[in-house]
Amino acid sequence: MDIIKSIEHKQLKNKIPELKVGNTVRVHVRIKEGNKERIQVFEGIIIKVQGGGVNQTFTVRKISYGVGVEKTFLVHSPLVEKVELVRVGRARRARLFYLRDRVGKAAKTKEQIGARIEDREITVKEDLTEEPVQEVETEVPVEAAPEEAPSVETENVTVQETVDTVKEEPVETVKEEPVKEEKEDKKAE
Repeated sequence: MDIIKSIEHKQLKNKIPELKVGNTVRVHVRIKEGNKERIQVFEGIIIKVQGGGVNQTFTVRKISYGVGVEKTFLVHSPLVEKVELVRVGRARRARLFYLRDRVGKAAKTKEQIGARIEDREITVKEDLTEEPVQEVETEVPVEAAPEEAPSVETENVTVQETVDTVKEEPVETVKEEPVKEEKEDKKAE
């Protein structure tokens, strides 16, 4: 594995929330003020999701005291504690920048009817637990042990033959009547 990829792999969270544009979410962010640390909640509509891997970000927009506020969060940041799904919105676009020009109720997305509010999480990397390998001891006399050749894996391929059994039946021959007689009859009329 590449050095940079291995460092990035360590920074990834095991599970990330499923983020969709148009959903209303509540983001719990860890904030440091001096030597104190607290968690602040930022609730708004996801207007865009971009990037991938460690650099994946999502932007949340809310209106606070009549002023639009947007914050961009890193998905894998240790400062983002959790992301809660509040409302499932219906969006037909990947970026909802048109909400910036809207005010009041028009600045919201329509709620998807019948959608369940579930905090689904996507597993990014699984916890790798190594199982102990059991060694099998075989008793081979030291004198009779030949030098080991490099091991080569071979696949045993089994081929099944299929035989088509078709019964041959005699075909009856149909005698055709001459067509010339019909034409002669028509000429006579």
